[in-house]
Amino acid sequence: MRTATFFDGEGWREGVVSLDDDGRMLVRDEPASSGIPRLDGVIVGGYTDHHVHLQLVEHELLADSRLGRVVDLGGNPSVVATLARGVEKASAGRRGVEKTSETRESDAFSTPRPLRATRIEYAGAFLTPVGGYPSDRDWAPIGSFREIANDASSTALAAAAVAEMADAGASCIKVASNRAVGPVFDDIVFRAIVEAARAHGLPVVAHAEGRGEAQRVARLGAATLAHAPFTERLDDEEIAEQAASVSWISTLAIHGGADLHVAVDNVRRFHAAGGRMLYGTDLGNGPMPVDLNPLEVAALGDAGLDTDALRSALAPCDPRDPASVLLLLPHPDADPTHARRLIAADLEA
Repeated sequence: MRTATFFDGEGWREGVVSLDDDGRMLVRDEPASSGIPRLDGVIVGGYTDHHVHLQLVEHELLADSRLGRVVDLGGNPSVVATLARGVEKASAGRRGVEKTSETRESDAFSTPRPLRATRIEYAGAFLTPVGGYPSDRDWAPIGSFREIANDASSTALAAAAVAEMADAGASCIKVASNRAVGPVFDDIVFRAIVEAARAHGLPVVAHAEGRGEAQRVARLGAATLAHAPFTERLDDEEIAEQAASVSWISTLAIHGGADLHVAVDNVRRFHAAGGRMLYGTDLGNGPMPVDLNPLEVAALGDAGLDTDALRSALAPCDPRDPASVLLLLPHPDADPTHARRLIAADLEA
């Protein structure tokens, strides 16, 4: 047992971390008895990557990562739901089991996993017009998009597609609005998707690409942009409107050259205007670690996010949740990439 400082998702608290009879490390926000030694470092819950594509990566590597939650933004809903259920089943059925070499199976989420596993949320399939992005992409898995005719008579079809994703357990709805490579929904159909999503209590996350799309989808009711705008520099008035109405998922490290310069500049001004930034990598879009990505964290720092803002963007899970990944940081203001998994030996040192 150790006394410890931990981050509860909103602020720093004092408590106790200990091993229970089943070998689980538990964090409790209760007064510590005098004489209990102090943990060398502070505790945070596993971080959140708000933009991943689990069918495009070795998702079993999440089991050893510093990610406590991921949000899949475009995949076959039945496949991704199976991965998510595998985590839930493991959390319910194998409490106290820590990962060892004997428990490393090749299909990580089709068999029971350790208690402290990365929680998976998901949007289900991309909703896109017929012929729209990513229907023409070789990387798009079978069943990862739903094409909807782009006319006023298709609002019922749009609502049905939203209902399908909601029934599959989606926590948000992903809409592709990539004018740079194909058709996008007109205002009527996009609004119909937003309204249907609201009826199910789900926010809309939009992939907005191409001139004017970021502003248009925000005006039509998207709650989040899947990528910080990178195809055009928004003016200060547009930035202020965005900051007041939507959140941005960063995905800065997937860019280079002019796109990166534009995206970082937009993020810097969006953040300064009070906009809500969310850490996300577009995991699966090129080589990157199935873990916290130091390049993405560094890019957010370059865009002006300080330690507190980075922590907010990373949205660490509450470490008091028995299923939460527990991370150890050297001190509260440490670079988030310096976190590592808390292990039982840390309570014995």
